Amino acid sequence: MLVTVSGPPGAGKSTTVAALADAFDLEHVSGGDIFRELADERGLSAVEFNRLAEEDDQIDRDLDRRLRTVALERDEVLLESRLAGWLAGDAADFRLWLDAPIEVRAARIADREDKSAETALAETREREESEALRYREYYGIDIADLSIYDIALNTARWAESEVPDILTAAVEAYDPAGDEGKYPVDGVSYDF
Repeated sequence: MLVTVSGPPGAGKSTTVAALADAFDLEHVSGGDIFRELADERGLSAVEFNRLAEEDDQIDRDLDRRLRTVALERDEVLLESRLAGWLAGDAADFRLWLDAPIEVRAARIADREDKSAETALAETREREESEALRYREYYGIDIADLSIYDIALNTARWAESEVPDILTAAVEAYDPAGDEGKYPVDGVSYDF
């Protein structure tokens, strides 16, 4: 089984995927972890590394190639990244999108990274704008298009501990006999 979990920074992906990976005994592969490791290796923050990626498109392309390869070649994986659903495409059994209002996400990021909510909000807006432009330019992906996802969930509406339960219940309730079709992932240029 291949499950993808996508969403913007601070949506609760990291918190949720650990529980989902455990529930379904899946290996967790995180694009965000890989991206932050690459930034740390260069002594840069995620925002600074995003700026560098705007100038050097190979940073994104290398990361995305790695994630797509995992999606196409490995089994029993939970793939987590902003583009996981798009990169896995039709190979994914379930594509999940997690989100929350930007102010909520900024507060979560501020707590996690020990910075002010105002700074986190400004950096999050800048990061999201930067990423959206790059995804469209590189691959023709409109990150705001959620039509490919089987489930889109506002994580601000439920307690942190309930979000994995909701998603686990949805996946467990899936019956292939009642499946009338998932949305195809079309129009993506996998030009790495």
